[in-house]
Amino acid sequence: MGPDVRPGQQLEPRTYRVTRADLVRYAGASGDFNPIHWSDRVATGVGLPGVIAHGMYTMALGSRAVASWVGDPGAFVEYGVRFTRPVVVPDDDAGAEVVVAGAVRSIEDGLAQIDLTVTAEGEKVLAQARATVRLPAAPA
Repeated sequence: MGPDVRPGQQLEPRTYRVTRADLVRYAGASGDFNPIHWSDRVATGVGLPGVIAHGMYTMALGSRAVASWVGDPGAFVEYGVRFTRPVVVPDDDAGAEVVVAGAVRSIEDGLAQIDLTVTAEGEKVLAQARATVRLPAAPA
């Protein structure tokens, strides 16, 4: 995202595949070994449709897309979401698909506010997903 970024600009959607193996790796990295993230029996036993991705993992996919658009993961000033729907991850090689789209809401004082739309199976999984990033300075 260069100096020509403008309010209302749509950012190219990013698609991420999430498999059970990803959930195992995330559990190890985060320390969140809740069985709803690896056991269909436990997940369905508590009323979920199956094993679900960690909410923070889904949130991280949003920030990954923003970092790709901006070109600098260190550009983040603020990032927040509301979790609205779980990402169900089937026990197969395909897993689930999470799509992150974005639009530049505003630009002020070198900061861009980006509204994200994060979906799985066509349903929004994050709401009020917004990132504020510092834009790179225009070349002199």
